[in-house]
Amino acid sequence: MEQARAGNIESEVNNPKFDRRPWGTFTVLDEGQTYKVKRIEVLPGKRLSYQKHSKRAEHWMVVQGAARVTLDGHDTILNKDDKIDIPLGAAHRVENPGSDTLVFIEIQSGSYLGEDDIMRLEDDFGRAE
Repeated sequence: MEQARAGNIESEVNNPKFDRRPWGTFTVLDEGQTYKVKRIEVLPGKRLSYQKHSKRAEHWMVVQGAARVTLDGHDTILNKDDKIDIPLGAAHRVENPGSDTLVFIEIQSGSYLGEDDIMRLEDDFGRAE
């Protein structure tokens, strides 16, 4: 257990594309000028901001656990191998309603992919605008 945790700390330090957030973590797996691929882990009971993007769309695929996705006010449950498209400008959020870590792959596409292209509508961590 200690060795596994030490490996996680080492990968955090040596991987500038890894980021820890209050809800879990993400790792950028690949990126180009108009796309970015992330592996996102959401801790049990946590959720990301209800947010919009003005310059990118997203495509999500669940690879572990279950996700409650809110898309323009409508909730959907996604299980392993399920996919959903998040259109440019759509209000969206993902939540982990389960007791295990949720893992999904996010593919972003658009003219700008920076983390500052987020308009937070609601946020559990005091980051809403």
